[in-house]
Amino acid sequence: MVPAEYWQELSLQPGDEVVIRLEESELRIFTLRSALKRAQDLVGRYVSADRSLADELIAGRRQERDV
Repeated sequence: MVPAEYWQELSLQPGDEVVIRLEESELRIFTLRSALKRAQDLVGRYVSADRSLADELIAGRRQERDV
């Protein structure tokens, strides 16, 4: 059972999905939105803002298909 104050802090509603991770013997609860933001921030450290990984992936798949 997740305490009500946690629900309020995370702005969760019944039925909302969350990500639960085990980190160093602790459970961490993230909203999907915050987990996505965290992943984007992590990737942003290594990939410049003017580079599109999605476009590169699509181009690579097309190239593989056409070979």
